[in-house]
Amino acid sequence: MEGKMRKSEASTSHNRNNNNNNNRGETVVVDWGRRRSSCGYCQSAGRTSISHGLWADSVTVDDYQDLLDRGWRRSGCFLYKPEMERTCCPSYTIRLKASDFIASKEQLRVLRKMQRFLDGSLNVQNSGEATDESDTIKATCSCASHSANNAATYGSTSGKIEWKGGAEDFSDYLAAQIDNVIRTCNEQGELPSNMTLLKASVKRVSLAKSKLLAEGTEELLYSSNIAFQIAANIKRAQSSEKDATQSAGDGNLSSKTIAEKIANALHHVSETNGILIRAGNGHINFYAPGTQAASSSSTKTVAGYEESVTSCKRKDCCLRKASKHPQGKRQRLEIHLKRSSFDPEEFELYRRYQMIVHNDNPDHVTESSYRRFLVDTPLVPVSPSGDGRVPSCGFGSFHQQYLINGRLFAVGVMDILPKCLSSKYLFWDPDFAFLSPGKYSALQEIGWVKDNQLHCPSLQYYYLGYYIHSCSKMRYKAAYRPSELLCPLRYQWVSFEIARPLLDRKPYVVLSDSSLLQNGESFLHVPENEVGELHNDNGDENRNDPAMDEDEEMIESEFESSDDELDPEMGDQTPNELGNEDLGGTLIGISGSRFRYKDVQRAFGNSERNYLEAQLRRYKRVVGAELSERIVYSLR
Repeated sequence: MEGKMRKSEASTSHNRNNNNNNNRGETVVVDWGRRRSSCGYCQSAGRTSISHGLWADSVTVDDYQDLLDRGWRRSGCFLYKPEMERTCCPSYTIRLKASDFIASKEQLRVLRKMQRFLDGSLNVQNSGEATDESDTIKATCSCASHSANNAATYGSTSGKIEWKGGAEDFSDYLAAQIDNVIRTCNEQGELPSNMTLLKASVKRVSLAKSKLLAEGTEELLYSSNIAFQIAANIKRAQSSEKDATQSAGDGNLSSKTIAEKIANALHHVSETNGILIRAGNGHINFYAPGTQAASSSSTKTVAGYEESVTSCKRKDCCLRKASKHPQGKRQRLEIHLKRSSFDPEEFELYRRYQMIVHNDNPDHVTESSYRRFLVDTPLVPVSPSGDGRVPSCGFGSFHQQYLINGRLFAVGVMDILPKCLSSKYLFWDPDFAFLSPGKYSALQEIGWVKDNQLHCPSLQYYYLGYYIHSCSKMRYKAAYRPSELLCPLRYQWVSFEIARPLLDRKPYVVLSDSSLLQNGESFLHVPENEVGELHNDNGDENRNDPAMDEDEEMIESEFESSDDELDPEMGDQTPNELGNEDLGGTLIGISGSRFRYKDVQRAFGNSERNYLEAQLRRYKRVVGAELSERIVYSLR
C-alpha cells in the first residue's frame, strides 16, 4: 500500500510538471556519461574532445530551450555538452537578439547579390554539374580605359553567370583564389602554423594609378596587398613565441617573398582567364596583356574581357551603356518551411554537398547517417495555438528549403523553440556557391525571427550553435552582431565584445566573473572545485582580428565520431565532483513508470545505490537542479 501511495505521489508530481509544461509531452533521456573523441576543430591526434552525452527518447521544446541555455546541443537524438574546463576546444553557445541585429557591409552585399541574381542582372544557367572555379569575365564597352566598369561573364563547366552591373564580383573571385592559395600554403607548412589566416581583398585600380603602375603596354586592372598583412601577422606571431618553434626559413617571409609565392601559385588563374599576374614590391598585381594598335572597330579579348576599342572620351560612357543592356531572365526564389522528415531530393543534395564541399568518401555519406544526423529528432512537436504563444508553424524541428525556379539549391536544418530559432546545419548545391548560401540563409533566419516575434513575442533570439574562439574557421559567427556568449559556469549571457579580449588570452574563461568583466586585465582565481583545471592555449593565433565568414556553412558540422570512447562509470570523478547533493527530487523512469528518487532509493542495494547516486550527481550538475526534477532519467 505504501509503495502504491509513493507511486501515486510521484505520478501526481510528474503530471503537475506536465501541466505546467502546457501538455507538451515529457523529456526522457538515457545518460551516456562522459565521451572522449578526436577533435574535428584542432585535429588533435588523441581523444582530447570531452563532452557529456545524453540519448533522448523525447524532449519537450521547453526543456530543450532550457538545455540550450545551459550549453547543450543536439545531433539527431543525441544531446551533448562540452566539458569546457577539460576539452581541447571550449565551445561557447552563441546567440543574437534578432531585433538588435545590425547587418555589416559584407552581409548587405550578399543580399544585394541575391537580388541582382533574382531580377536578372546576375543570371546563371546551370547544367547540373559541379561548379568549376576556372571563371572568366567578359565586358563590353566603347571605352577600353574603363574596362573594369563594364558588363561581365563568369563562366564555369556547370553554366554561365553574367554580371551586367560591373566587374566588382570578379575581384571577389580573385580574392577567393588568393585565399585558396594561402590556405594551401598554410596546410603544407609553407607558412607558420600559428598564423591567423586573413581574408584577402582585391581592389580595382583607378585609371590614373593604372597608367602610372602599368608595365609597357599592359594595363593594371586589380591589386592586392594581402602579402603585407601576412608578413605583419607572421612577425607578431614570431615575436610572441617564447621558444623558436618555426623553421629557419620562416624568418625570410617578407611581404615581397610572400607576394611572389602567391603570384606563382596563381598560374592556373592566369592561364584560365588570360590575365597576367605579377608580384611587385609586395603587391599582387593583375594586368591585362599588352595589345597591338587596333582600329576603332576592332575587338580584343583581355583576361576574359571583350572590349570594343573606340575613340570614346566620355568618362561615364561605360556605365551608362552597360545599364542599357537588356537584363537576363528573372529568377523565382521560393522558401518553404516544413517539419523535419526524410526527403529523397534533400538527401541527394546533402550527399553531393558533402562529397564536393567537404570531400567526404561516398561510402560514408549514407541514408542512415543522414537520417541520424539531420532528420531524426527527439523534439516533441507543438502545433500552432492561435493565441500568440506559438508561431503559425508551431514548435519543433524543421527543414527550410530554398528553391530557385523549382530547383532545390539549399536546405537549412533548424529547431524552432519558445525563445529562439536554433540553427543546426546548412547544405547547398555547389553550383550556387557564388550566392554565398551560408550567409544568405543566416540572414533569412534572422529575418524570420524578427517577423514572427510580432505574432509570438517570446521568440526573440537566433542561436548560431557553438562559437570556438580557438578555431579561426569558427569565428565567422561573431560577424552577426551584436552577439552574446554563454558563461560556462554561471550560465549568464555576456556580450561578445566583453568576452573577446578575455578569450584572446585563454580558451576557457568564466565569462560572468565580475572581476574579469570590469577590467579584463587580471584573472580572478576560481576555486578548482568550481571549474576544474583551466586549459591553456598552445598557440597565439587569437591576438588578431579573425577572418570572418571563412565557412560557407552557418553552423559547425556536428558529426558523429566513430572513435567515441564512452566513460559512463565516470571512474575519474573527484570527491568534489561527487559531492553531497540532494538527489531526492530527481525524476527516475523505471519500466515505464515515473518516481522521485527519494521514493525508490531503498529498492536498491548498497553497491547499486552508490553507483546510481554517483551517476545522478554528475547528471544533476550538467543539466541543473531544476531540469533534473523535470526530465525523466531513464533506467533501462
